[in-house]
Amino acid sequence: MKRRRMNKLYIGNLSPAATADDLKQLFGERKLPLAGQVLIKSGYAFVDYPDQNWAIRAIETLSGKVELHGKVMEVDYSVPKKLRSRKIQIRNIPPHLQWEVLDGLLAQYGTVENVEQVNTDTETAVVNVTYASKEEAKVAIEKLSDHQFENYSFKISYIPDEEFVGAIIGKEGLTIKNLTKQTQSKVDIHRKENAGAAEKPITIHATPEGCSEACRMILDIMQKEADDTKSAEEIPLKILAHNSLVGRLIGKEGRNLKKIEQDTGTKITISPLQDLTIYNPERTITVKGSTEACSKAEVEIMKKLREAYENDVVAVNQQANLIPGLNLNALGIFSTGLSMLPSNPGARGAAAAAPYPPFAQQSGRRRTSSSAYLSGLYGTPPASAFPHQHPLPEQEVVNLFIPTQAVGAIIGKKGQHIKQLARFAGASIKIAPAEGPDASERMVIITGPPEAQFKAQGRIFGKLKEENFFNPKEEVKLEAHIKVPSFAAGRVIGKGGKTVNELQNLTSAEVIVPRDQTPDENEEVIVKIIGHFFASQTAQRKIREIVQQVKQQEHKHVAQGAPASQQSK
Repeated sequence: MKRRRMNKLYIGNLSPAATADDLKQLFGERKLPLAGQVLIKSGYAFVDYPDQNWAIRAIETLSGKVELHGKVMEVDYSVPKKLRSRKIQIRNIPPHLQWEVLDGLLAQYGTVENVEQVNTDTETAVVNVTYASKEEAKVAIEKLSDHQFENYSFKISYIPDEEFVGAIIGKEGLTIKNLTKQTQSKVDIHRKENAGAAEKPITIHATPEGCSEACRMILDIMQKEADDTKSAEEIPLKILAHNSLVGRLIGKEGRNLKKIEQDTGTKITISPLQDLTIYNPERTITVKGSTEACSKAEVEIMKKLREAYENDVVAVNQQANLIPGLNLNALGIFSTGLSMLPSNPGARGAAAAAPYPPFAQQSGRRRTSSSAYLSGLYGTPPASAFPHQHPLPEQEVVNLFIPTQAVGAIIGKKGQHIKQLARFAGASIKIAPAEGPDASERMVIITGPPEAQFKAQGRIFGKLKEENFFNPKEEVKLEAHIKVPSFAAGRVIGKGGKTVNELQNLTSAEVIVPRDQTPDENEEVIVKIIGHFFASQTAQRKIREIVQQVKQQEHKHVAQGAPASQQSK
């Protein structure tokens, strides 16, 4: 599961009145859907496209041709001055122009190392050109911009250059061969997956020690190249991590991250939740500092991410054991596409069988990713993992409490989101009226079998995280209420509170059984569960299991003629 690098576009000459929604609408009307958030400033903006063809189409369709609030937009690749190097893109080339003629034209301004045609659906041709030096590329841009050939006017842009890739590979591949041999790792450089992107991911498959050593060697190579070419003073390390792991890396009130910064002498930032999409569930962790400091920080960051991952493995396997017949194959519990792990991850092939998450190291902007390994955790389990099926699972009711201000996000425009969520989960989902004008929480009533509960609650947890209703530095914790027969409440509590304490230790959720409750008309009382998604789910399943055992004992004693009410404690 590799994330594709984006082609960032610059939109200039914008009116101060222009908004992100204006741009989204304008792009959408021209069938140029944006891949992520629009970053808008005064007079200009930035947008992302997942591949070069879409980026080219956006530039060709909009630049110099479309007005917004009375001003004609300029659209081009976003390449900061310090990253402008030897590589340029020429568009609007006549389709019948001979290669020999184009080569001769390009050679007038310097030594051309490479000319690569970009496959697009435009009528005119597009080529990426690499000159021998930055100075030659600069001259070519100045001379060829708006160059007229017949009735065609050339359009030229700087595009990001893979300035560090060659250094990492080395002459005849010697550098990368030496690196893999020394670290006993497998290193993949993804050069062709997105030719126009500024950053090229490198995936490293190895033990934690091997990954860290390979990471350090790559950092050294890139820093030396940057020093030799004077292309950058400091190159940040960037690490990709699945969004579900990031909260635990940050820690409560950011304590984990602050400690890593203090211990390693680095500055660490994490990309905002707004950058997440259903196709991109990863956050970017940017580490700035010296090569040595970045290497130390990488070790500590990955230690935390692995710990979070391993805890998720345990939690997921508990879910599989606690809910017989739960079809985890269909579950995608967060809106970012997070799904679940089979009970035997080794059966999922090489990615999941690897003992530790591989890294993806970024050339130019260094990246590390556990995403390939996480496809084992957040991918699809084999059908044979859960052979037991219950044809008619029992309907359960869970009342989940969400912040009042989050109700609109859960309902969606004209109720579309809550309807889609109900269909996805196979559950009835209703939001109860507010208890008063100042109520800080609203109750979501979810009715359905265990699998539907898992899916519906998981998506609600994920939606609240995605929409920033909770501090991004902490995991989402919600209160859930389930009802149990009053005669079973004592068993949930246990002698001297033993059972409820064990429940809390096992699940990490807070479990409260108020002792002074008056049973309702169905002779049921409420059990309160407070915790993050996995903790809440595990506690719910364990409590249901205890209740089921009590009911079975009740039926058994009733069948034998014993007074049932005396057997519940």
